[in-house]
Amino acid sequence: MKKQNLDTLKRDFKDLYRKTILASVVIAIGGIALLYFIVDPNLSAFKANEPKTEIVEIPAENDFNKIENGIHVATGFIEAPGMTETIQNCTNCHSSKLVMQNRMNEERWKSTIKWMQETQNLWDLGENEAVIINYLVTNYPPKKVGRRAVLTDVEWYQLEK
Repeated sequence: MKKQNLDTLKRDFKDLYRKTILASVVIAIGGIALLYFIVDPNLSAFKANEPKTEIVEIPAENDFNKIENGIHVATGFIEAPGMTETIQNCTNCHSSKLVMQNRMNEERWKSTIKWMQETQNLWDLGENEAVIINYLVTNYPPKKVGRRAVLTDVEWYQLEK
């Protein structure tokens, strides 16, 4: 019976020894991994593969008043008397493109300006109102065409029943 108890004791000791070694290895690996993440997170195996981005500085156009081929580069307005006043008063609230697409006559511009003053908090334009209206009517007059040009050079065919 003593021999059986001794064999059981040896077996239990070997199992305990193996479990202790295994636990030590697991703890050691966990400690190394913890240090790995703490020391340099950039080395992390769990870090997403983010694309490396390079910041490139695009030179900004410093000359807001630059004119090329008779067109104000920043706004697209035609260079003519009244352009500066139009830029200063119209582009504070909306795009120059909105101004250019609204081709109106003098009466319509006056009523539109009055509407903006009454409902959109547009300030009193004073003497600039006549200059702006003259600029817009001269350079962006109403067009006598619809929204789309008429289709030409099209071979039409008859639909059959």
